[in-house]
Amino acid sequence: MQIKGKPIHLVIPEEKIKERVRALAKEIERDMGKNFTVVSLLKGSFVFTADLIREFSVPVKVDFMWVSSYGSSQESSGSVRIVQDITMDIRGEKVLLVDDILDTGHTLKEVIEFIQRKGPSVLKVCVLLDKKERRKVDVKVDYVGFEVPNKFFVGYGLDWDEEGRSLRGIYAVD
Repeated sequence: MQIKGKPIHLVIPEEKIKERVRALAKEIERDMGKNFTVVSLLKGSFVFTADLIREFSVPVKVDFMWVSSYGSSQESSGSVRIVQDITMDIRGEKVLLVDDILDTGHTLKEVIEFIQRKGPSVLKVCVLLDKKERRKVDVKVDYVGFEVPNKFFVGYGLDWDEEGRSLRGIYAVD
């Protein structure tokens, strides 16, 4: 299989993702309790967020924030642009911020600071993938799906210039 003419190989199969999402949901629900808002970062985390919220046994509110720092490249530009802000008032609310991948940390750090300025009573952060070896800034994350090596990933919502999102597993681009 290929993306943009480059071979890809399966790193995390669909069933392993499902198992981890179930476990994360239980852990998050135990910590957050009832009545919290999930803020999902578009576009990469929408599949993860959808699966995660369906595993909760308590109702949650969901909102979306669209930020961009990659464009068409495999490397973050380091410049974070808020394309669309959340629409809900989260002042005094418990909030779970969900992102697809934590890489250098620049984007997530800026988003966390942006959300904190909105005054939530609690802000917890969940990422599907964590590339610890690429970290450039310190970012506190409460829940991690999988620690992954320094590769470029597609599938399960993650893309390379809009390609590869619909793959059911997570693949590394060779």
